[in-house]
Amino acid sequence: MKRESVIGVETAAAYAGTFAPDEQLALGDLLPPAWEGVYFPFAVPLADLRADGTPARDGVIPEIDLPRRMYAGEDTEFLSELRLGDTVTQETRLGEVTEKNGRGGRLMFVDIVREYSVDGGCAIRSTWHDVFLEQADPSVPAREPKRDTDAASNADWIDEVRLDIRQLFRFSALTFNTHLVHYDRAWAQQQEGLPDLLVHGPLTRILLMDSARRHRPDARPTSLSVRAVAPTLVDRRVRIAGTAAADVTSITALDDDDVVLATAEISWSTA
Repeated sequence: MKRESVIGVETAAAYAGTFAPDEQLALGDLLPPAWEGVYFPFAVPLADLRADGTPARDGVIPEIDLPRRMYAGEDTEFLSELRLGDTVTQETRLGEVTEKNGRGGRLMFVDIVREYSVDGGCAIRSTWHDVFLEQADPSVPAREPKRDTDAASNADWIDEVRLDIRQLFRFSALTFNTHLVHYDRAWAQQQEGLPDLLVHGPLTRILLMDSARRHRPDARPTSLSVRAVAPTLVDRRVRIAGTAAADVTSITALDDDDVVLATAEISWSTA
């Protein structure tokens, strides 16, 4: 599937005003890396949505007979930079599809590859990892959360963020994301088995990159790898603990109990 769009200032300003108030952007400026994720919003008719609000038929992923869909992570290559005002072509295709069986039943892992090109040259290549799951079963014991008691104490820096329902609504609106788990508390709790509303995985991805950039203003990212480990929930404090080496930043997102919510690794170039 191929789409074309101008990387407009208004969209970047809407994201910045909600999540990055210190960013001052104008036409011609570089688009902050990972912010391409707020462009090219979902474009699926209402009739082609699943019961949970995620796309059933989007022209890329075949229909999958599992009721729940979650973001599991992303691997992105930053080959060159995008600027506000660029006309960008996004091409989306299906990547690897793998079926497995877990403690909660069948799972389907699906990769979606997105390439962002300017004047025929690919600037960003991003592979989004989604997982499709069976209906949440309250009789199945919850998996023991992964904790890392050393991540914060050994970090070179720690940023904190606490996202509220207004911010979740705005990100859903920006990306035209109708997944009920982000704004329907009853659905999140009763159908997905979550304690509260879920923070968007693609939003967490951008926030981790934004945090890393603040601590490496001298460098340009060349790659970003994110793994979602546990649900990041609304109104909860998230600690973003970063450790920097010469050309790599490692990040662990933690809750107040040292549960690992997500991890990320960013590679940099200073050339």
